[in-house]
Amino acid sequence: MALPAPPVFHLDGTEVTGEAAFYAALGAALHAPDGYYGSNLDALADCLRGGFGPEPPFVLVWHASALASGRLDRRLLVAGREGSYFEAVLDVLREGGVTVRLR
Repeated sequence: MALPAPPVFHLDGTEVTGEAAFYAALGAALHAPDGYYGSNLDALADCLRGGFGPEPPFVLVWHASALASGRLDRRLLVAGREGSYFEAVLDVLREGGVTVRLR
């Protein structure tokens, strides 16, 4: 018997104008309770563990991801390497079990 396909959610990257806007857009895209699905990287990781909306595995199709990437360009050090906030978000999502499709 085949496993059911994971749910697919669509994130509108044009709504991402900064970090706070990213979390608001993500919460809306995931239909999370009260629109909340984290407010920083640690809180996002917590949400992925359950209790705040959909739990992985699921697919997140991130539309206009290149635009969002440019708006989430703050540099930070995560796990010993420097990268952008956008890259850190992708790492947290993928490590949490989310399949991210950038469009």
